[in-house]
Amino acid sequence: MKLLLLACLSPKTGNHTTAERIRSHIESAGHTCELRDAAAFKSPAEVANLISRRPPFEGALAIHLLRAGSLLLDVQVPFGVIFGGTDINEDVKVEQKRVVMEQVLLKARFAVAFTDKLKEEAELFLLSQSSKIYVQPQGIQTEVSEKFCWAEFLRSSEWHRENPLNVLVVIGPRIDPVFTVEVEAVVQKTAGVFLAQERSQRELHAAMKRCFTVVNSSVSEGMSAAILEAMDLGVPVCARDIPGNAAVVHHEFTGLLYSSPQEFVHQSQRLLSDHELRERVVRNGKLYVEEHHGLKRERETYQRLVDTLLLV
Repeated sequence: MKLLLLACLSPKTGNHTTAERIRSHIESAGHTCELRDAAAFKSPAEVANLISRRPPFEGALAIHLLRAGSLLLDVQVPFGVIFGGTDINEDVKVEQKRVVMEQVLLKARFAVAFTDKLKEEAELFLLSQSSKIYVQPQGIQTEVSEKFCWAEFLRSSEWHRENPLNVLVVIGPRIDPVFTVEVEAVVQKTAGVFLAQERSQRELHAAMKRCFTVVNSSVSEGMSAAILEAMDLGVPVCARDIPGNAAVVHHEFTGLLYSSPQEFVHQSQRLLSDHELRERVVRNGKLYVEEHHGLKRERETYQRLVDTLLLV
């Protein structure tokens, strides 16, 4: 079966990594899966034209109901969709966007949510399609590069010289130009906070291994792969207390949650001073990922769902 997989493919982002992993699951079952960036298409008509070319695609998948799924509304082949998080957490608040996502969900043969909470939200805000929404957490596999070096982050500052381990390093691509300018302006006048360019996944995992904790400060998440990767690598997680994070970070058991800057400082200090707490969240986080986020289960789920696209 020849499949088209549409997703937001900014290089070295979680979306790109997730899309590549799902593509590999599909191809391991003997299918052909062509991965395309949703941003490269201006309308559903362009995608419909691509799908009908010879040899035509026989089915399609989309990650994110609005950004990618909406591009499949004109196709004449069966397709499935995967909630991205932002679509359910944010886009449903805009009536025009919500209507489009309802159309996508109605036409899709199946939908995948990373968490039970995302499924519940989808059922609440979109037209009820409970029977076609499946829950499949992200599968995690970590690989560490042996060549990563922190030297570029060790810039001179009085605070850093007093305690060179006490720094916050923000690693990732500059996707939003306006937000990037705001962040850079704050970082320039804040001692001990450094920006770094995006890294390959193996280099990023190596960076995580050298950290005291991995921080997630997102205000909206579907399921953070970075959190799960940190747990798998044996690094404690300190994450903002939002539904997407709370679904995988159980406070004081698999990680720590915070709701304000002051609480973030408090929880971070606890990790520094309470060795028993640190050991507990590291141990439980690792076990949690092994039990709930294995690649085998994720692979089997997507292979089974893709098979439903073959049904007449």
